[in-house]
Amino acid sequence: MYVLRTIEDFLLRASARFPVVVVTGARQVGKTTTLRRIAEPQRTYVTLDDPLVLDLARRDPALFFQRFRPPLLVDEIQYAPQLLPYIKMLVDAERRPGMLWLTGSQQFHVMKGMSESLAGRVAIVRMLGLSLREAMGLGDQDRPFVPDMGGILARQAQVPSVSLSDLYRRIWLGSLPAIALDDSPERDAFFGSYVQTYLQRDLRDLARVGDELAFLRFVRACAARTAQLLNAAELARDSDVAPNTAKAWLSILEASGIVFLLESYHSNLTKRLVKAPKLHFVDTGLCAYLTGWTTPESLEAGAMSGPILETWVVGELLKTWWHNGPNPPVWHVRDRGGLEVDVVIVHDGTIYPLEIKKTASPRVSDVGAFRRLSALGARVGPGGIVCLSPNVLPLTEMACAIPVGAL
Repeated sequence: MYVLRTIEDFLLRASARFPVVVVTGARQVGKTTTLRRIAEPQRTYVTLDDPLVLDLARRDPALFFQRFRPPLLVDEIQYAPQLLPYIKMLVDAERRPGMLWLTGSQQFHVMKGMSESLAGRVAIVRMLGLSLREAMGLGDQDRPFVPDMGGILARQAQVPSVSLSDLYRRIWLGSLPAIALDDSPERDAFFGSYVQTYLQRDLRDLARVGDELAFLRFVRACAARTAQLLNAAELARDSDVAPNTAKAWLSILEASGIVFLLESYHSNLTKRLVKAPKLHFVDTGLCAYLTGWTTPESLEAGAMSGPILETWVVGELLKTWWHNGPNPPVWHVRDRGGLEVDVVIVHDGTIYPLEIKKTASPRVSDVGAFRRLSALGARVGPGGIVCLSPNVLPLTEMACAIPVGAL
């Protein structure tokens, strides 16, 4: 079953403008499926997961492009960086929009070569797993999320109320289409294979990991700290690796779409903000698997219930922006004076604050920090508490309760 993806429209617009479109993201988020779905009939598909094709691409890139002519879709381009100079020559010779569509599961590996050799010729698009709205068949109607009252009411009208049990089942399964859309998923088998083939093989090889168990301990330590301020020293200590190793592994997990670092918002008008980013696991299903939650019910009742909800909400916000094209203008706020806001969206010079709470009855005191954000030097717009309230409810003149279904 194919689910319409929000990113489709942006991909087509990028292809109409740039000769090369590169879609990056973790394995299994749907990159190839989406591109093949929207591809015109004459576009040839070739995957570098095929050993024979990969050997040709590495051994004789010129012959590769004689055999496979544009328009062309090349899957897993990071396995053959030898193709990049020939892509540049091909694009410079013909300079037609939409000549090459490329996918890559390791963003850092793809981006390095692309940015150096194809500047001005390539659109690089980041793709995540399914959003809640995509899973409900509303992928073509999603827009970047900003918490204005009119937009929130319109979004809530499209999505029925999401119950606590349904929400945590979605969080527990995650957003990878192969598992999120299956009515009777073999969830443990799926994620066990995912960890073994992707985390322990692909990323381990790219990171030149000598101790496989230490690397897996490090990934699990990251999962256990989702929605917490990043403390690289603690991650290194718990994984029994050197601090420099922990930093290198973290950068690989971030660039490959496994974790996301939500940076701290700051301005020149204040020097009191804590600069550490918040660590978020991109896929909550993988996060729950790595931390040992065997059922949605145990996850909802357990110690990670609140943090993993916050991570899921951050992921939904990122999808509404990335899948429509713009980079997500999202940060967190925390200073030494006690000011703390889970997420701020800074758009057109206005700060839109969001708190995330596992409650169906938010209180006015929960948004008390919002009025202090004016000290950051920008106009403070409407905000709210993303929660389990069944309806949009005003809390103050500038804040309301936002049901999770309205994201």
